[in-house]
Amino acid sequence: MKTVQYTVRVPAAVDKAMQKLAAQQNVTPYEMLQRCVKAGVAALTNPPARGTNDREFVAELASVSTRMVLVEQMLDRALFTACASYCYARSAALGGGQTDEVIAAEVSPAYERQRRLSQEKQS
Repeated sequence: MKTVQYTVRVPAAVDKAMQKLAAQQNVTPYEMLQRCVKAGVAALTNPPARGTNDREFVAELASVSTRMVLVEQMLDRALFTACASYCYARSAALGGGQTDEVIAAEVSPAYERQRRLSQEKQS
């Protein structure tokens, strides 16, 4: 195989990255430069078909989004349950005497207060 010689100038950051890769793969910087050129030419010669990976990416993102909605719903239920538990425990600790209706009426404001506090911390 006949080879052709080129003089190549690369930015310092690229040289540093190539030096690091060469050390990791236990080859000379010149060998790493040849590998980089071959990989670059191969990537530019055979680019991936436009939209092929996009569809898979969008489908996966939609799946993750759906799961996130389910997690948010589950956390919302857990927060409501925690607020209800707190209200019942507080009533018992203060000596009880309150009916379930009175305690249940305290749960929603406590839940809304916690939701509002979490929204403020996100901002």
